[in-house]
Amino acid sequence: MKQVIVVAAVIQNNNKQILCALRSETMSLPNHWEFPGGKVEIGEDHYDALQREIHEELACTIMVKEKITSVTHHYDHMIVHLHTYWCEIIKGYPLAKEHASLQWVDLKDLKSLRFAPADLSTIHLITKG
Repeated sequence: MKQVIVVAAVIQNNNKQILCALRSETMSLPNHWEFPGGKVEIGEDHYDALQREIHEELACTIMVKEKITSVTHHYDHMIVHLHTYWCEIIKGYPLAKEHASLQWVDLKDLKSLRFAPADLSTIHLITKG
């Protein structure tokens, strides 16, 4: 079974809201919310991969901060090794270049969204339960 290493950014604004991205119809797991990010390329470290992916997907520049967690999730078609990090936007404003939409969501409301299964551990940790 195919295995991929993926990094994701948990970006919080000044109002303590988290940036959530809705997967488009053309992506795997369409209409699921996720933390933006993507696959780590060969020879790339997590920080560089996350900065590149956010620039490609959201057209902004981030600073990668502390790691939140690492999880392995088995989907029907692949195994995902997901690494999530707290991040801060340092230049630009996020635009949905690949996702159906972006939304700033209060921490307390994250659990009301239909997230991709691999992201659920991160949600549990950042919402303290």
